[in-house]
Amino acid sequence: MPDRKQTFTPEFRAEAVRLAQTSGRSRRAEAVEALARYIDGFYNPRRRHSALGFTSPTRFEKRTAHQTALH
Repeated sequence: MPDRKQTFTPEFRAEAVRLAQTSGRSRRAEAVEALARYIDGFYNPRRRHSALGFTSPTRFEKRTAHQTALH
């Protein structure tokens, strides 16, 4: 069974593209706004990154700021 994260992203993208292509101007703007909120509000700041030791960017920034303040 595939990982849900792997199947969610392409499906989410396909649905977003379909909405943007078939919707009117106001619905298209709503779709773009919803995608931006998802990417900026959850996907980028909260998902764990291997380059950051499998922590989220938000947690990494807090930890780094705390360590920097101590020096």
